Amino acid sequence: MTLTPAFSRRMRFVFHSLGLSCLGGAIFLQILVFADILQQGYFMAVEQNPAILAFEVALTGFALIYFVYIYQRLMRQVK
Repeated sequence: MTLTPAFSRRMRFVFHSLGLSCLGGAIFLQILVFADILQQGYFMAVEQNPAILAFEVALTGFALIYFVYIYQRLMRQVK
């Protein structure tokens, strides 16, 4: 049982779109945090909603896995 090339291409597109958007969101949030530190001298964030916290942790995990995947793929192309 194999996947059709169109479905495989579409799944890769979705995977890369989600991964790149997670990395872009992480960079944007870091900019916001550093701007807050520059303005107030500190940053404090406490999430009260466990569902949102779990979702943020899951997205962070996915972004980490995606970053490692892209890094390894890039290093293999450099060889």
